[in-house]
Amino acid sequence: MGSGILVKMSVKSKSTDLVKFNEKKSKLPVKFSKNEVTQALELVDKDLILKNREEVKKYLPDILGRVLARIWIDKTFKESFKSNPRQVLNDNGVFLPDDMILEFQKPNSDRPKIIVYEKKQNSNFKIRVVQLQLVMLAGR
Repeated sequence: MGSGILVKMSVKSKSTDLVKFNEKKSKLPVKFSKNEVTQALELVDKDLILKNREEVKKYLPDILGRVLARIWIDKTFKESFKSNPRQVLNDNGVFLPDDMILEFQKPNSDRPKIIVYEKKQNSNFKIRVVQLQLVMLAGR
């Protein structure tokens, strides 16, 4: 696929076409093939079974960043994640320990947030392990 920058085009028309700008050759957008789009939206290359808090802290931030990016451009994925985040991760090959709880907060705002808590069995307390929030920033 080569190096490049992924950009969502046609914000006003709500198009979900993805284009890439090849930094080495031209600044003109080129449409992705269907296979490239599918690959770009995958959360992991192969199943990932996280066994403890340390593995969750190490691997999950990158994966949840991909989730937030996909939520931004894929409304069906967003609705599925909103209703059952753990199942969506499982369906995409990411498996969390049983003592981890996922919360998807502010799903209908411009700044959705995903928080992962650890809650031990027979305990009323939960500990925040990971928190990611989508913040869009444009600069010049």
